[in-house]
Amino acid sequence: MKKILMVVTSHGSLGDSGHETGLWMEEFTTPYYAFLDADFEVTVASPAGGCVPIDPKSMQPENSSPSVCRFGEAGETVLGKTVRLADCRAADFVALFYPGGHGPMWDLAADPVNAALLEEFVAQDKPVAAVCHGPAALLAARMPDGSALVRGRKVTGFSDSEEILVGLNRIVPFLLEDRLRKLGAEYRKGGDWSEFAIADGKLVTGQNPQSAGKTAELLLKLLR
Repeated sequence: MKKILMVVTSHGSLGDSGHETGLWMEEFTTPYYAFLDADFEVTVASPAGGCVPIDPKSMQPENSSPSVCRFGEAGETVLGKTVRLADCRAADFVALFYPGGHGPMWDLAADPVNAALLEEFVAQDKPVAAVCHGPAALLAARMPDGSALVRGRKVTGFSDSEEILVGLNRIVPFLLEDRLRKLGAEYRKGGDWSEFAIADGKLVTGQNPQSAGKTAELLLKLLR
């Protein structure tokens, strides 16, 4: 069975705010089940391996979704025993997917192991997708000529206006939209909290939690 690698954060603290962050569940569970239902095997990896921190707000009823409810008790097995990112190789997978949550802004955005693995996927011409804050994982990757992976690419991700609306624009280490633009990406977005995802070649990105399903759909389209 063909395998998709989902890379999630190991970072669980929201800067110096004293609050918890981590993986945003809907951004993981909706693509996770889209992949399983399409007959792909899913491997979940994180920088530290083991148990993944989950943003508690993503488990609140108002932020839940059918896929989160479906995940249920499976979460302890799937997200409690992730493999170490350093033990993953692009050759073993057909695609790479990054869910969000604010955690990737602190760890995956600057992780050299993640950057090297992502560059492997790109060099092997395999699809890569990321949603919401997941595109932060794309920032450190470089092309063979040294340019940023996102330079000149049409991408989206959690918008600066959405970050301001959730009141975290002064807590996150950087604003994702702003950073993508500074790296030369052709940033695109829909309305705040509206579904918006875009594919540029084999790079797929989604704007926010509402875009998780569409992002997975576009990735699966590339795998058909």
